[in-house]
Amino acid sequence: MTKIPFMVFTDLDGTLLDHETYSYDAALPALSRLKEMAIPVVLASSKTGPEIAVLRDDLGLSASPAIVENGAGLLAPHDVPPARGDGYARLRRLLDDVAPDLRRAFRGFGDMGPEGVAENAGLKAAAAEMACQRSYSEPGIWSGSPEGEAAFIAALSAKGIKARRGGRYLTLSFGGTKADRMKEAAQLFGSPRLIALGDAPNDVEMLEHADLGVIISNAHSTPLPELAGEQEGRILRSTKFGPEGWNEMMQKLISKLAAQ
Repeated sequence: MTKIPFMVFTDLDGTLLDHETYSYDAALPALSRLKEMAIPVVLASSKTGPEIAVLRDDLGLSASPAIVENGAGLLAPHDVPPARGDGYARLRRLLDDVAPDLRRAFRGFGDMGPEGVAENAGLKAAAAEMACQRSYSEPGIWSGSPEGEAAFIAALSAKGIKARRGGRYLTLSFGGTKADRMKEAAQLFGSPRLIALGDAPNDVEMLEHADLGVIISNAHSTPLPELAGEQEGRILRSTKFGPEGWNEMMQKLISKLAAQ
């Protein structure tokens, strides 16, 4: 295997993809440079395997693995994911055992169904259908009070379920982070230098565990607090939003790393 100088891990919504349009067009110049250099670009998202597989093919990144469902699973290069996993059914059963007053305030994808997900997330019907084909986790909307949310999360924790807030949803799973899967994916390429880009709380571990992390500005959410590594310049922040910020920062990093 030819040693690669670095590999890239990127969040999707609000990072590589525009928060509202889901377009990645603004990032194409940097993506093209990475492709010319044969740099693996690993998509890391709360999206399901079926969702990510389609986008990965569209981007021409099928030779790279992908981190799915917030780090709960890793999709191998060129792999075709299953439509539904047993872990999701177990998660839904335990979720339904939570006290009714708390359960009613959480509306997961399994409660919305494809039509509800399409309306809530602004997805087309086919994309919403794939978003509901889950194997590891359950995203949803909390409509109760902050105190109720804390009680809900504590009740889930007692059942072995972890809750993480991303850019849009509160996502439930049995654990695993993007950083955990990042290490596994890097081993497939000889563990080169790692660059990670993200915008939300569920990206923090990935950003902090990378050799270089980039926080992409998101006009639709509260900025991440200062992270470990920012003071010494190991974690950077973009000035532009979404895919424009992604392109801005990757262009600079490609030139810098290629010169080393």
